[in-house]
Amino acid sequence: MGGFQMDDQNRNLILATVLSFAVIVAWTTLFPPEELLVDPATEAAQTLEDPTLPAADPVAPAATTPTEAPEPAAQAPRVAIETGEFNGSISLQGGRIDDLALTNYRESIDEDAAIVRLLKPVGEPGAYFASFGWTATDGLDASAVPGPDTIWSLESGNTLTETTPVTLSWDNGAGQIFRTVVSVDDAFMFTFEQSVENAAGTPISARPYGLLRRHGEPDDLKNFFILHEGMVRMTDGELEETGYDDITEYEIDPRERTQAERLDVTESGWIGYTDHYWMTTLIPEQGVPFRSTSKYFDSRDLYQAEAVMPIETVAAGDTATVTTRLFAGAKEWEEIRHYEDEEGVGGFLDSIDWGWFFFLTKPIFALLHYLNIFIGNMGWSILALTVILKIIVLPLAYKSYVSMAKMKELQPEMEKLKEKTGDDKQAMQQGMMKLYKENKVNPAAGCLPILLQIPIFFSLYKVIFVTIELRHAPWIGWIDDLSAPDPSSLINLFGLLPFASPEPGSILALIFIGILPILLGVSMWLQQKLNPAPTDPTQQMIFAWMPWVFMFMLGSFASGLVLYWIANNIITFTQQYAIMRSHGAKPDVFGNIKASIKKKAAAAESEKKEGK
Repeated sequence: MGGFQMDDQNRNLILATVLSFAVIVAWTTLFPPEELLVDPATEAAQTLEDPTLPAADPVAPAATTPTEAPEPAAQAPRVAIETGEFNGSISLQGGRIDDLALTNYRESIDEDAAIVRLLKPVGEPGAYFASFGWTATDGLDASAVPGPDTIWSLESGNTLTETTPVTLSWDNGAGQIFRTVVSVDDAFMFTFEQSVENAAGTPISARPYGLLRRHGEPDDLKNFFILHEGMVRMTDGELEETGYDDITEYEIDPRERTQAERLDVTESGWIGYTDHYWMTTLIPEQGVPFRSTSKYFDSRDLYQAEAVMPIETVAAGDTATVTTRLFAGAKEWEEIRHYEDEEGVGGFLDSIDWGWFFFLTKPIFALLHYLNIFIGNMGWSILALTVILKIIVLPLAYKSYVSMAKMKELQPEMEKLKEKTGDDKQAMQQGMMKLYKENKVNPAAGCLPILLQIPIFFSLYKVIFVTIELRHAPWIGWIDDLSAPDPSSLINLFGLLPFASPEPGSILALIFIGILPILLGVSMWLQQKLNPAPTDPTQQMIFAWMPWVFMFMLGSFASGLVLYWIANNIITFTQQYAIMRSHGAKPDVFGNIKASIKKKAAAAESEKKEGK
């Protein structure tokens, strides 16, 4: 009777929780979907084919294999970069930005940790750089335009800062002078103003381009299911994300005989590479047709992204200028949003990987961001966010808890129905449905809050894992990084014993969990005690183990996510207790705890006697 009613109610709860458990396990254990070579700067690699542009450039019948420059970029003359965000230099070989450190970010939370280096010159492991140049068309040959290995001269400026641009120049000796004015704002956006001055007596044509070259995959590649790392491209409002493994599977492009995927023309967009927290992106002038291409050169394990602009025809005595921007830095939500809203970089906010639940993830992070501005601490902001989310879903939770209270009120009648129907399950089922209908009770309502929690949980998980604002963000005491697992451990009694906690991700760390995971398990266990244990032995076992399984499973999750889950459990407990009492049901938490202890003691005693 009452036992049957409780069984029915908990069956839905078990189903929802097991579903949640299965999805979490899948989410955290799956892993991603993870010599024919031409000079990437040759005109064969820069063909645009579109009727809205000047006639397409001829494709070279044969391509040459590039060689390393006679003077390595690391040894070429350099121009210093010094801003509030950057420390680095520009190589005059190819005008490359290939030495860039993010001065406000360190590799770890250790005080002496190295500053994050985003770009590195050729010759160093993980070489990664941006370069801008021209390809020859009418009136010029390939040697008359500057490419990735051209040695430029410093025409003006000594150090690139937020207020002092630098100008690079190159005279081809045939009547044309190429210039690049490089400037940078107070965040992460560089601007390259490329120009060609034609002092010859006849018109010439050339095409400007920008490229990103990355030698091999990044050393810190996460290769994690919920995070995109690799090429990211926006083309006329359509976002494309391609992982490094997929890039290496590109088919050979017959136009340049290398592995490539190109979009012939787009009116607006950008292309680049995104890491967990960092990104480099080429952004041509929006509204001007350009072609973006993603390539892979197998013989050198080299990834390349290109933005190729339309041909510029320059009359004798004239100058043509093209402006391209380069984002290179941290994926800070506020800055990226500024570039999208205030500086016209369409869809730039989508360069942050918001995931499947983007319709929840975006507003959840925006709310968390503004809470952090107001509160000044991400940990307390997560707690405030939890309260706000619980208030938003309160109407649904209220109906659910009211339904649960009504079901408790029906226990006596359910008991009578069970006695009346005996073993006739069909009659029992029909009687139950009649009782539910007459009393306006929805027996499935009890699991609705848990089902609603699943997308919210994953959205917050995504926010905490992906966004840089949670990286190295402290809360209180021992929680010094909300994006990392709780560093405390049972193995050293949470720091009381004089030896270190196990390394994160190790077997010992999974077993000897920290304070927050333990509090999570306790909060789930207390929430269960709002209701008597189900009478069915299988359900009893599942309910008995569930809090402790979740405790160990979530022990390796980010502290910020565990903090949210604890707060959510406490608020849910309070809401359910208050609502059920207001509708006549009186949850006996301590009585249920005592009953479960007595049952365990009785079971242990029974096993002991059977053993004798």
